[in-house]
Amino acid sequence: MNRSLIQTLVAVAITIAVCLAAFALYQRYTEEYVVTPEPETGEAVTQVVAARLSGASALKVAELSGTIQSVASDVRGFGMLRSDQVVKAPFSVDYFIDASAIGADDLEWVEASRTLIVNAPDVTVAKPNVDESARTLVRTKGVFVTREAGEQLSQRTSQAAQAKARSEAASPQRLAQARENGRRALASLLGAPLGTLGYGDARVVVTFPAERPSRSRERWDVSRAPADVVGNAR
Repeated sequence: MNRSLIQTLVAVAITIAVCLAAFALYQRYTEEYVVTPEPETGEAVTQVVAARLSGASALKVAELSGTIQSVASDVRGFGMLRSDQVVKAPFSVDYFIDASAIGADDLEWVEASRTLIVNAPDVTVAKPNVDESARTLVRTKGVFVTREAGEQLSQRTSQAAQAKARSEAASPQRLAQARENGRRALASLLGAPLGTLGYGDARVVVTFPAERPSRSRERWDVSRAPADVVGNAR
């Protein structure tokens, strides 16, 4: 294959990649920023513009919920027009553990104490959900609040609420609580098969990455792999 042909193939590949990227960006822009009208009337209506259903293997282990207060200010007219807004709305944040990431190498069986050790991935925090449609308080102050100022206030209070909910959900205290819930959920999930195999009295110990600085077996007296235990039970 000569050099010119190779260069041509590379150029074609680059062109195709650029076109695909441009189409993806255009599609995303259309979904998020272009108003979709009703075909018959040409007017904007409430509708689902785009939707995607994705499979998931994550185990929901906890949910943080409550009410959040958000404040924002807007200054215009060389500082002469100041407006403030306070909003209260319910929010929720979910915590998950990716169960599909737990493989055979993450399970250890301690024969002496009949204990199954599960080295699980850490808890992950989902995107906060602030239900602005169910706001319990919207208080706006200002001598003259323009439409642009009102839109800015609404956007800023929404962003502040999202940030605060995310910060609270990711705090060490909340993560510790979510891990404890995850520990119980995984123990229940993985302990059920042991009972059907005649190991109803077995213990399931779930550990997270921060709790196991070393994957060495000095901490546990592991005599057999779980697969061997299951095989013998059968």
